[in-house]
Amino acid sequence: MSPLWPGRQPTFGSRLAVWALRLMGWEAVLAPPPGLKCVGAVAPHTHNADFWPGIFWTWATRAPARFVAKRELFFFPVGVFMRAAGGLALDRRRAGGNFVDAVVGIIEREDEIMLAIAPEGTRSRGDYWKTGFYYMALEAQVPIAVTVLDWGRRRVGIVGYVTPTGNLEADFAQIRVHLQGVRGHTPANETPAFPRPASAGGPSRT
Repeated sequence: MSPLWPGRQPTFGSRLAVWALRLMGWEAVLAPPPGLKCVGAVAPHTHNADFWPGIFWTWATRAPARFVAKRELFFFPVGVFMRAAGGLALDRRRAGGNFVDAVVGIIEREDEIMLAIAPEGTRSRGDYWKTGFYYMALEAQVPIAVTVLDWGRRRVGIVGYVTPTGNLEADFAQIRVHLQGVRGHTPANETPAFPRPASAGGPSRT
């Protein structure tokens, strides 16, 4: 049986999702969460095919996984699927254009949430991770759940947690420890888990 989010019980749907993962050769993993809220740093995200193990993991573990997208994407009928998959519509104009603060507000108002973010920001290879996810966790005072899409070992889910301290370099070093040996669908597209260096303008809250 797949591990379950705290307080959850298995359902027909969760068992079906576990069966689907196993049929595809995948294992759902869930390191015991220290609380009921976290920001999930999901990596490596290198291919559209990452969606399927990710959504089956959510159903299998019954984790309160949510993601944020701009309100304009939630049109009918696509919006029905977006919400069913855990999507939250964000009106950037109401948020004053400050994405991080708006997401922090969402985390604070929920009783439990795993806010999933792909910090690479692209499925192609980049030079560094975006750091918006880090500041969301820091300002909401919740841990970062290091969430892997490990095509090498066919594992999907949370492998560990990092409590953000404000020391970006040290905290990213801990994230990299959790990601050791993890391989994406397309390894050549993996972006190394380093924050934006000073030579590129330094860390950013976006």
